[in-house]
Amino acid sequence: MTTDIRTPLARYADRLHAVIGDGHHVASPLGAWLLLALAAPAATGPTRTALEEVLGTDVEAAATAADALLAAPHPLVPSATAFWHRPGVGTHGLDGWRAALPASTATGALPDQAGLDAWAREHTLGLVEGFPLKVSPRVLLVLASALATRVSWAAPFEVAPGGALGPGSAWAGGLHRVLRSPEYGHRCWIADTARAGTVAVHAAPAQSAGADGGGAGLLVVSVVAAPDGPAGDVLAAAQELTTAVADTPEHELPAQRRSLFDVPLGEGPLWTLREEPTHTYAPDGREERVTAVLPCWSARSRHELTAPGLGFPAVAGMFGELLDSPGLEFEAAQAATASYGRYGFEAAAVTGFASAVSLPPEGVARVAELRFGHPYAVVAVATDGRGDGGAAGPWHGLPVFSAWVTDPQELSEADAAGRHGNG
Repeated sequence: MTTDIRTPLARYADRLHAVIGDGHHVASPLGAWLLLALAAPAATGPTRTALEEVLGTDVEAAATAADALLAAPHPLVPSATAFWHRPGVGTHGLDGWRAALPASTATGALPDQAGLDAWAREHTLGLVEGFPLKVSPRVLLVLASALATRVSWAAPFEVAPGGALGPGSAWAGGLHRVLRSPEYGHRCWIADTARAGTVAVHAAPAQSAGADGGGAGLLVVSVVAAPDGPAGDVLAAAQELTTAVADTPEHELPAQRRSLFDVPLGEGPLWTLREEPTHTYAPDGREERVTAVLPCWSARSRHELTAPGLGFPAVAGMFGELLDSPGLEFEAAQAATASYGRYGFEAAAVTGFASAVSLPPEGVARVAELRFGHPYAVVAVATDGRGDGGAAGPWHGLPVFSAWVTDPQELSEADAAGRHGNG
């Protein structure tokens, strides 16, 4: 039975967005949570307890959930994880943890920066152009996750004038065109929430062109509360409502929605409501129609994930124990991007964690440059490993050519320019 991590993940999202603050941003709490869940099984003692508190569930349940997600990737949300390390870095404990990672997690030698950037692009449909961390020679290991989506709305938005956002909107005067939900295909409603009070909600279903989703889809839910509502409370309400609508059959609204006949008529900061005569088959003769008006938007963000409440200091402690190097330095960050428009939605995030050794104490280095500026010898020696059991073969160690150089030549123009051949 698959572990339901929606509640733990909502709690982690609350932590993450609280650290990020209320500026314009996009993030992937799931991307960060996945890394914690992959790392956690190796943790012991207080480090394990700290990770379980941040994960919102026990280590085994988190690891099982992560494994299930990665073993059966969502057809509309490509995902990837990886663990890389410097050659020669390892202990029995680290090797055992690495062997227990999900089968889909890539492992191997730590790539250079260009390789990490290429991995980020490959696993985010090209939306994230570079890895969120810069890898110096001090970095011993890197743990990474990537999530991405690029989908089309099942029913595209219509176009409305910017003034449709309402006379109280600070955006209305600066936008010429915004989005209006179509008559059919999107869900819009008013709901009461514990954290953000009464809110307006819009949910757009998305599909991926040419993909066989096998019943899988993507819902993008927008939630707006009173203008003075704290961002954290509105984000928490959105998490709650997203779960509710995901569990509600298509074309139906969640049970906790408010009837429009229980809402005062008139103009407000979240909606305008009027009443008009109509012909309807509704049993009580009362019909409800709701549309929504939203702006297009896009965001590109980078988030530091080193705050204690986000769990990565504990991951650093765990790796320090595995490598017998307590007090390892670490970095953790996420790069995320998203775009919401008339015809579709795209988003991606790459989360990275890196452990590094501290700089050694200051000292003195001597650096030599050897100069072959007068006659010198050159010997070409053969190597041969073709003997029985890998032993040296008959040619091994034989000087094949030797020379004494007294007449150097100028480097050719072709070679200087990189045009060379074997002729």
